[in-house]
Amino acid sequence: MNLQTDSSISNLKYGLYIVSTPIGNLEDITIRALEVLRKSDYILCEDTRVSKKLLTKYKIKSNLISNHKFNEKKNINNLLNFYNERRHQVLEAKPNKAHLALVELESQFDVRIITQNIDDLHERAGSSHVLHLHGEIDFARSSVDETLIYPLNGAEIKLGDRCQKGSQLRPHIVWFGEAVPMMEEVIPLVEMADILLVIGTSLAVYPAAGLVNYAPPYSKKYYIDPQGLEGMKSQDFKVISKKACEGVPKLIKKLMQ
Repeated sequence: MNLQTDSSISNLKYGLYIVSTPIGNLEDITIRALEVLRKSDYILCEDTRVSKKLLTKYKIKSNLISNHKFNEKKNINNLLNFYNERRHQVLEAKPNKAHLALVELESQFDVRIITQNIDDLHERAGSSHVLHLHGEIDFARSSVDETLIYPLNGAEIKLGDRCQKGSQLRPHIVWFGEAVPMMEEVIPLVEMADILLVIGTSLAVYPAAGLVNYAPPYSKKYYIDPQGLEGMKSQDFKVISKKACEGVPKLIKKLMQ
């Protein structure tokens, strides 16, 4: 279970990651698997005694939690509490200059925001059309029917809170390995874009990272991120190597001239 917030392999996007680990030969494991384990805050395993041997060999210091049928309810409760805490943090956060600049852009353009973030900062800034690829933390959904979604309005999800079908409620968030249903809705938007802004992402998490490939050849494309990925230039992106709070307002001002 990774609780980081960035989407690159060095700072994994928070969520649940499934990692296959070796039973016998401890060297029979991929570099990516080791990186995921190393960057995770918590690792759920069936037997901590066995998994500790692997972590010790590779000097991984993530917290181990035993997860099996006898303590399943306790671990679910810990997971719900984690997202409840994150929800409180989101409610305390404020939209930044980048959020506000994108709202200003709506005065001259038809703006559609496609975000991997699960907060509501774009909405609170005033953006009219926001599509959340990976869900929204202030909503709950059924664990058996993903179409049953409930607004939380800052409330917590407790163990025993159930949907109308009787199943435990869970955060309305796409976890690692789950399908991203919003992709079918956002791909046509990218295909019609006259201007495409890619902001603050390492383009390391798929399928979201593949959206840039749907932009039409005639569109003007901009990539804003302090890392300034060089590979974007080969895709006809103008690279702006600045943080979103600085790069977005400057670009918006230019586009509106």
